[in-house]
Amino acid sequence: MEYTLSMTFLTSSGEKSTLNVPGVKTDITKEAINSLMDTIIAKDVFVTNSGNLVKKSGAQVTQRQVTKFDVA
Repeated sequence: MEYTLSMTFLTSSGEKSTLNVPGVKTDITKEAINSLMDTIIAKDVFVTNSGNLVKKSGAQVTQRQVTKFDVA
């Protein structure tokens, strides 16, 4: 299984912007996600076309299962 964390922020112009982080741990907690999002906002290292990330809007973890078949 592969897990991807999607974090949605509001930008300085009021638009939404999403950052995706693939390969997160299966036991990631709400507290860890909140802390990460707070750090991203505080460090102000990402700039989008609609401005800086200024507020948390939401987050979700998506689980994906891939089944590969040998067809050769």
